[in-house]
This record gives sequence, C-alpha cells and structure tokens, in this order.
Amino acid sequence: MITVVIPTIGRRSLTRTLAALGSDTPTIVVDDRPRFCPELRVPGHVRVLRTGGRGPAAARNAGWRAARTRWVAFLDDDVVPQPGWTRDLVTDLAGLPAEVAGSQGRLIVPLTEGRRPRDAERDTAGLARAGWVTADMAYRRIALERLGGFDERFPRPYRENTDLALRLLRAGYALVKGRRVSHHPARQDSFLTSLRAQKLNADDALMRHLHGPNWQATIGVPPDHLPHHATTTALALLTCALALTAPSHPKATPAALLTCTAWLTLTAKLTWTRLPPPPHTPEDLLRTTLTSLVIPPLACAHRLHGELRARR
Repeated sequence: MITVVIPTIGRRSLTRTLAALGSDTPTIVVDDRPRFCPELRVPGHVRVLRTGGRGPAAARNAGWRAARTRWVAFLDDDVVPQPGWTRDLVTDLAGLPAEVAGSQGRLIVPLTEGRRPRDAERDTAGLARAGWVTADMAYRRIALERLGGFDERFPRPYRENTDLALRLLRAGYALVKGRRVSHHPARQDSFLTSLRAQKLNADDALMRHLHGPNWQATIGVPPDHLPHHATTTALALLTCALALTAPSHPKATPAALLTCTAWLTLTAKLTWTRLPPPPHTPEDLLRTTLTSLVIPPLACAHRLHGELRARR
C-alpha cells in the first residue's frame, strides 16, 4: 500500500531515520549528492537511487516514480518517526476518499526550554505549524502522476512542497492531516546560516510568478520580511547618495542624517529580534549586528535575481 521515499544529501541522521522505520516498511532512499560521492551505507532492504545533485524536488520525483504502491510517503533524512509511525500512517490513509490526495504527519521540533531560539532553530520550529511540509507527507501516486509531481525549477528544499499543494488544491483535491508523529531536530546555527537563507527569497519570486501575488494568503503562509528589507536597503542607498552629494549641496547633510537615523533604527530592530538567547556574548552581539546589516540588501538582491529568472 505504501512506499517511503527519503531524499538525502548524506546526513548522518539518515541512519537514525532508517532505524526508526524498521525493515518491514518498503523504503527508497534517493541519494542526491554529486555522482563522485561514495555509495551510501544503508540496510539491505532499502533501495537506493542516485540523482546526482539535482535538488530535492528532482529526488522526490525519482523516488515516487520508482515506487509501485498507491501511496508514497515522503520523509526528510533528518526526521525521526516516532514509535508506531508506520501503523499510524496506515490508519491515516486507510479509507480516505478518492478526492483526498495527501495526508500530513504531525511534526514536533524539540527546542531548549527557558531561552529564545536562534535563527536556525526558529526556522525549523516553524515547520511544526506549516502546512503540507514534505518532511512527513504522504501523497496518492495517481495524483502525483496527474500533476507531474514536484516542480524541479525549485532547486532547494523550500516552497516546492507549497507549490505542489497549491496545484493539488486547484485541481480539486483535498489535503488532510493525520495522527502519526515525527520529531524534527532543530538545525544548528552558524555565522553564515542567516546569510545563506536569503537565497530562499528567489524561490518566493518563482511562487509569485506561478501562483500570483496573493499565494501566501491562499494557503495561510505568513508574509515574508521583504518589505522591511526593501525599506531598509532603500534608506541605506539613499543615505549613501545624500552623503556623496553633501559637499556640493549643503542641504543634503540634514537629509542624510535623517535617512541614516531611520536606516540604523530599522537595522537595530532587526538585530534585536535576531539576538540569540541571553546572556549575550560579545561574539553574539558582533555576529548578529554584522549579519543584520547585510541581510536586507542580500535578501533584495536574491529576490531580484529570482524575479528575473522566473521571467525567463
């Protein structure tokens, strides 16, 4: 009835995911690392496919097309199915009417109590409230065939699940939530984590191109921070332009001070919301301040690149 498909980039956590599934569940692991990487070490009952690093959307497509069961359940390679997950999955899917194309599992993201989560932890925790997350999501194979599966123009593990859910809903299918439970560990934070995450703005541009400007409200996705970042970036550029013209235009100096104050105020607000839990070390303050200065223009640059790419 069900095949489990797990795209992977070779995380060590894959071993724990497979161990939690057990050997009685038909499982396909799709190795999405470059071709020159060594073969994965997996249990003998697990089938392995290789896609050569084309992205998670392509990896999931390869997995469900290789399956022959009516349902395909997708798991991420860092998700840990809880005891009884397979039994609960069968219960979730049994008897669903034909118009129901997908069933989402419940994700729990354990966080350290008593302190505010860091950027990466906060982003991961958002998966517990998000809709149709492929970290634990089962789809009818016939529905995937009808819509062509995941859109491989999404190169990262971001928005490809939302795009598929929107297309299924518009095709007349329904999506439901099940009772099975998986744990998704919070991702670790580093100096470059928040900067790398700005690439995701390009995928939001593709979503807007495919589903219109109101796609976030349609599916209940929280609005992004791009308006704040665009305002901050515009103030920074305007401050620089006024400062350059100040020597020949004395009236530009007061205007430059005003725009600089507004820019620093917005940057300070962003820094405060992103500060890691107290007590704050000098390294925490320096890292958060520096990345908060860079994030707005970087987010705008990636969004502009995404808009141009979507138009092409």
